[in-house]
Amino acid sequence: MKVENKTDTLKATGREQSLEKIIIVGLLLISLALFSVLKIETDKVSRKKVPGSSIIYLPSGKYLKYATFGYSSLVADLIYIWAIQYYGSFDIPDRFNYLEHIFSIIAELDPKYVDPYEVGALIAVYEAHDANLAFKILDMGLEKNPDMWIFPLQAGHIAQMNLKDYELAREYYRKAMEIPGAPSIARRLYASSAYKTMDYQEAWATWREVYETSTEQWIKDIASNQLYRIKATVDTEALSSAVKQFKEKYGRFPADLNQLVRSRLIREVPQDLDGHDYLYDPKTGEVKAPRIWWKR
Repeated sequence: MKVENKTDTLKATGREQSLEKIIIVGLLLISLALFSVLKIETDKVSRKKVPGSSIIYLPSGKYLKYATFGYSSLVADLIYIWAIQYYGSFDIPDRFNYLEHIFSIIAELDPKYVDPYEVGALIAVYEAHDANLAFKILDMGLEKNPDMWIFPLQAGHIAQMNLKDYELAREYYRKAMEIPGAPSIARRLYASSAYKTMDYQEAWATWREVYETSTEQWIKDIASNQLYRIKATVDTEALSSAVKQFKEKYGRFPADLNQLVRSRLIREVPQDLDGHDYLYDPKTGEVKAPRIWWKR
């Protein structure tokens, strides 16, 4: 009786395994048929009339992943290699229309694949001249890889260098420096962006922290120069404002900066970070630092 039961169990298991094989083969055949139909349809499209039109037939990476049968990383590699060749061609004028779509497919197939995010962003900003598209790709990379500081750092660089949008750059640098393992330059770039947005208090606090925590002298020297720059900017702006008020009140520029104290426009005449007096021209009312901050 036991032998018969064991035999029945083996037969049932065999039937289940055969059924699984049939299903897998069936899915493969269906996938091949679908891709064949897509190939036939895309071959009908004239590339001269609609350049790059075949790209729109690629489904979302979320659905395409099921058709890869466990080889999604390999497919992501193939699409990435194809994308490099495709976007390197100058014969297709509208090739950038589906840039986000293509690189989002790669991201869905292999979210941890870092290179496509970086390269896709570079193509977007330097070839397509679309910084916002670059931010979308890099934001997508950070969303799928929250431990990767390289994405907000690269986005901050684009905002700073290409758009001169220091507020946006500052926000990206802040994200980068808060990720464990981020290089120290992220904090320095954040501090520089804070200065550019005229947030002198935050810039001072950050550069002071850099100066006090760094163990490398060259970084301390950079931080010291930046601290000099911030103090000189704050002081000269305050002195210039007081000089303007003096002229409005007395109809002339003060003979020296001490007159601003005697006129109760300022409490005292500040000195630069090195203890030197600021330079003042009584003929023009100009106030400036005695040294160039980056030549100290």
